[in-house]
Amino acid sequence: MASTFQIQDAACTKCTFFELRAAAGPDLGLCRYNPPVTQPSADAHGFWPVVAAQDWCGHYNPQAAAQAGLRAAG
Repeated sequence: MASTFQIQDAACTKCTFFELRAAAGPDLGLCRYNPPVTQPSADAHGFWPVVAAQDWCGHYNPQAAAQAGLRAAG
């Protein structure tokens, strides 16, 4: 039987596109779901949004998170 999605189960840290970056701060990482955000000047580098490990967005997919967890454990 499939489990029902619960908001409290969603977290960036469970997402395939989350990259933990200790240099950004404790429990902070980069969201790499979309391409980097461009900057106004041509010589500036783009950046990925910094998110907290317990944040979540509308792209969160509990089935994909579960499958990623199985791949990481295997």
